[in-house]
Amino acid sequence: MVDFRRESARMLAALTRILGLHNLALAEDVTQDVLCRAVELWRFRPLPEDPAAWLLRAARNRAIDLIRAERTRLRFAPDLALDSEWTLSPTVQAMFGENEIADDELRMMFSCCPPNLPPQAQLALVLKLLCGFGVHEVAAALLVSQAAVEKMIARGKRTLVRAGSLYEVAGREQIAKRLHSVQRALYLLFSEGYHGSHEPMRAELCREAMRLCQLLSQHPACATPRTFALLALMCFHAARLPGRAAEDGSLLLLEEQDRSRWDRQLIERGFELAERSAEGSELSEYHLEAGIAAEHCAARSVQETNWERIVRLYDLLFALRPSPVVALNRAIALGELRGPEQGLRALEELGDRERLAKYPFLPAAQGRLHLKAGRSAQAAECFNRALVLARNPSEARLFDARLREATSAA
Repeated sequence: MVDFRRESARMLAALTRILGLHNLALAEDVTQDVLCRAVELWRFRPLPEDPAAWLLRAARNRAIDLIRAERTRLRFAPDLALDSEWTLSPTVQAMFGENEIADDELRMMFSCCPPNLPPQAQLALVLKLLCGFGVHEVAAALLVSQAAVEKMIARGKRTLVRAGSLYEVAGREQIAKRLHSVQRALYLLFSEGYHGSHEPMRAELCREAMRLCQLLSQHPACATPRTFALLALMCFHAARLPGRAAEDGSLLLLEEQDRSRWDRQLIERGFELAERSAEGSELSEYHLEAGIAAEHCAARSVQETNWERIVRLYDLLFALRPSPVVALNRAIALGELRGPEQGLRALEELGDRERLAKYPFLPAAQGRLHLKAGRSAQAAECFNRALVLARNPSEARLFDARLREATSAA
């Protein structure tokens, strides 16, 4: 299978380096043109032995043709020797080398996060340009409307065009101003793949987020404890992907999952990265979330899970980054630790509940706790609300199964 999302990001990064940020729209058009051509050709012909190499070669040749045709009309990247026919092909060829493309993707990540752009606009740019998100996916990841996303992306692109060239990832002080936004964008990318609103699981998004985070961790100035903690969190969650869905595609609750299907190699990698993340003195939200995920991966069952430690970690996480989703997850953990009544009380005390008005896992959590407390009729009402709010067929199947269980018990 060809990962068009990944290859489009790689092509766009290389083309932007060659054509210049002021020709970003042109680089996007070329990338789209190459992808459309590939789809048309491969409908009627066998796939090439190396589809990724084919796409990069097509983008490279398209860039050379474009520069030759438009040299008198357009200004390309000023730091590249593109004016002479003797240097044009070798220069473009070199820009499509594996190491150069990796460097360009890193530059692109940081270019999308200038300090004069609001954080949400930075995230929208990274998700759109570097991760290949559509506007509706960006809107779902940022919990805003599509119209707002379109405005953010348009403003962000204008900011990039004014910058003129890709950001050079050099100097720890300058990198530190943008690194948190880059990390946050990769966190959102992974989250959309792990538990998205339109599809329950998209493993390719998780892989892409991990690849870009790995790229981040390999740069000396970006290999910070926060980066390693983020990558550890991704490893712990990605390891559980094989066990999160039943054969019919419906989601499985934690206690229903077959833990033998979890990827032990990825879990071990997560623990190694978590150790590296502990080398500094900083405690970030990624450290805390990785710690929670590590407890789940270390336990042999739900009953043997260290729920007391998980609740403590959620307390720290809420103090560091308060959000209704964090509070919801803490209440669920509290219900496991101290019983369903305590969990329900914590759910009733949730602040900022309007942000969870359309989030189906709030009534689902209430239903699960009512069911454990022996109140089947109330549980059925909650699961019915969750079913109405289900965002995709997999969630609907999960809530419908719980509804039937509660109705049968009642």
